[in-house]
Amino acid sequence: MKKTLIFSDVHLKAVPEDKARHRAFIDFLHRFSPDEYDTFICLGDLFDFWFEYRSIIFSDFFDVLRAFADIRDRGVELHLICGNHDFWAGRFLRDDLGFHIHPDVMEHPFGDLRGHLVHGDGINPEDKGYRAYKKFARNPLVVGAFRCIHPDLAMAIARGVSHGSRTLTSSDDPAAGPEANALRRYAAGVLQRGAADVVLCGHAHAPTLEELPALDGTGLYINTGDWIDHRSHTIWDGETFSQYVEGPGIA
Repeated sequence: MKKTLIFSDVHLKAVPEDKARHRAFIDFLHRFSPDEYDTFICLGDLFDFWFEYRSIIFSDFFDVLRAFADIRDRGVELHLICGNHDFWAGRFLRDDLGFHIHPDVMEHPFGDLRGHLVHGDGINPEDKGYRAYKKFARNPLVVGAFRCIHPDLAMAIARGVSHGSRTLTSSDDPAAGPEANALRRYAAGVLQRGAADVVLCGHAHAPTLEELPALDGTGLYINTGDWIDHRSHTIWDGETFSQYVEGPGIA
C-alpha cells in the first residue's frame, strides 16, 4: 500500500521575491516519490491568492504548476480543498492539472478509517465578518465582475486583502489562538457524532495530532499546521498517521 502526503497553508505568492519559497516547496514535493506515494492532499491555501480567468493564469506560479503537472503525470492523485485564499480554484486546476477540487469538505477513507477533511475557514462562530465575506466572494455575479478586472490589478488587490486577513487573525501563539480552539471544538463535535474516525484541518497554522473522545471510543484530530512557517506536514503510511514539523521556512 502506498502512502498519502497531507499538507496545507503554503501561501505561495505571485511575486518574484517569493521565487526562493517556490523552489523550496518544489524540492519538498519531489522528496515524496510516486514510487512510494500515490496521493497528495492539500487542505487549502496552497496559494496566497488564486483566481481563474477563462484563458489566463498567473505566470509567476508557472514553476509550481509545472511541478504538479509532472507529479500528476507520474500517477499521483492530487486533491485540493479550497481555503480562504484559494476558494476560486476551478477549471484550470481541475481539467489541466488534474486536481480533484473540493469546495468545502472532503470525505476520504484511510484504510478502514473514515476521514473528514476541511480547510477550516469560517468554522469559528465568532468570525461573522469572514463568514459574510465568504458568501459574498463566492457569489457567481461577484466572480463574474471580478473577472473583468485586469489580472495585474486583481493580484494587487488580493495582496492587500491577504495582508489584512493575516493581520486580523494573527496570534502570538497560533496553537492557543481563536482559530485553533474553534477547529479543535469542531473536530471534537464531528468525532463525538460518529461522523468520522479522523478529522484533518489546516488554517490555524498550529500543528496538532491528538486523540479525542469519539462516539465509539477515541478518534483522531490532526491539524497539518502550515508549510509556510513550520514546514509541517502529515503522512498516512497505510496504517498510522505521523506528523512532521521541520522548523522555520524562508522568510
